Amino acid sequence: MSEGQVQLRIEGGIASVVFDRPQARNAMTWAMYGQLGQICDTLQADASVRVVTFRGAGGEAFVAGTDIEQFKAFGSSRDSGEDGVAYERQIDQCIQKLESLPMPSVAVVEGWAIGGGLAIATACDFRIATPASRFGVPIAKTLGNCLSVANLARLSAVWGMPRVKRMLLLAEIISADEALACGFLLQLSEAGEVDADLARLCERLGALAPVTQSVTREGLRRITAQGLPADEDLVRRCYGSADFREGVDAFVAKRSPAWKGA
Repeated sequence: MSEGQVQLRIEGGIASVVFDRPQARNAMTWAMYGQLGQICDTLQADASVRVVTFRGAGGEAFVAGTDIEQFKAFGSSRDSGEDGVAYERQIDQCIQKLESLPMPSVAVVEGWAIGGGLAIATACDFRIATPASRFGVPIAKTLGNCLSVANLARLSAVWGMPRVKRMLLLAEIISADEALACGFLLQLSEAGEVDADLARLCERLGALAPVTQSVTREGLRRITAQGLPADEDLVRRCYGSADFREGVDAFVAKRSPAWKGA
């Protein structure tokens, strides 16, 4: 399995972060999550950066979730529950670092933004997408795992509870047109116009008061994170279930899972 890379380039006050694993639709490996966290630490300490952009390599996907092959390494059903708690905690810490950046952030979505990829895009301040882009968390159909309460709160704050239920309980994939209509996307850009539209947005953001932007971002983050309940019991139950093991096995074997509700 190719580990992939998350790459950082800084030029003219603009930080460009690229998820570079196009052969797997930029699905995140543990190493890539670690690199993303390190990049956020670097950006947190760099006062010269006014805007940060996030983009997937290859043009077919932003990030198509976490690489499911990695879940094969989770232990027995009971141990899988603890592995799931540790995994969701790691993801939350990584996303929180992104949310806590002092500068505005922009996700550029070309293709699929699924699962963990949707969480990353949602944690950004603004999103530009191509018309063919798609968004969702179809884990009720594919893997049988769950999201942390923190990620549920992030999605609900931006998408609204009804759409989050459609994405998670019905495993629906949301179109770019609907994502624009509900305010998730700032704009749609044709494939040949994305770079120019992104440059204009970064120029607008970079011309405004950085302290105002920074404290506003942090204030909004605190509102979303305020009073989140404990969720380890829920995560442990889901990742420790026989259905989760079945979901992993079925995905790897390229067959439909047979859910048992246990």
